Formats: sequence, structure tokens, C-alpha cells
Amino acid sequence: MRLLVSACLLGLPCRYDGGANRLAGIESLLEQHECIPVCPEQLGGLCTPRSPAECREGRVFTREGAEVTAEFERGAQATLELARLFGCEAALLKERSPSCGSGVIHDGGFSGGLTAGDGVTAALLKAEGIAVYGETRVEELPD
Repeated sequence: MRLLVSACLLGLPCRYDGGANRLAGIESLLEQHECIPVCPEQLGGLCTPRSPAECREGRVFTREGAEVTAEFERGAQATLELARLFGCEAALLKERSPSCGSGVIHDGGFSGGLTAGDGVTAALLKAEGIAVYGETRVEELPD
């Protein structure tokens, strides 16, 4: 199966702080699926490293208060275009992220709190019929 994967989960240094979130056992995932790496935040024009951002009231703000909703939406659209171009059936995305989080994201207070909701990219992919999984649900991916 062709699968969009958050590039940070593949070990690429694209997190907001320039780090990665390399997923343990990623090699077996790469053997089972054709993985298409994406970083919606970079695709939206944000640099790495960048200020952390969180969703609040339907918009996205950095810790310093700058609104970056347009960049997140642009990155989500670019990610959707890649999913369509490559025929991806599902996405494995970084949990709790303002772009990629699915079901639970940071609450916008920059204190580590969480709230129910989807990141900008996860919400768009779901709306377009692409199944979204977080890294703790990798075992649920279809073969």
C-alpha cells in the first residue's frame, strides 16, 4: 500500500526544533508499504527550525502569538496533492501535532495540555477520505 508518512517519523530532521521523531521499527514499515515522506509545515513554507505552533479556536499560532494558519493550510493542500499524485490510501502522521495530529492535539496553551481534535492536515485528509493513523496505531495499518 502507498502510505503518506510524516517525514519526522522516518527520522528526517524536520520537527519544529530541527529534530526528528524516528519511529522504532520503521524498517519493517518501509518493507511492507511504499512510504511517501511529507512534512506539511515545510510544504506550507515554514522553515526548520521554527517556533512551536498550536491550534486555538480553529487557527494556528506560534508560541510568540504570530498566526501561521495560512502556512498550515497551504501545507495541508500540498500534502493532499501528493496523496492524490501517488495514490496513497492512508497516512501515518505524528500524533498531537497541529498539522498531523489525529483525534488529540495540543490545546493551544503551550503548556503540554491536550484537547480533542485534528491537526490541519489530518482533518483535510480525513475529509477527503484518506484514513489517518498516529504512530501508536501503526499496527492497525491495513496490509
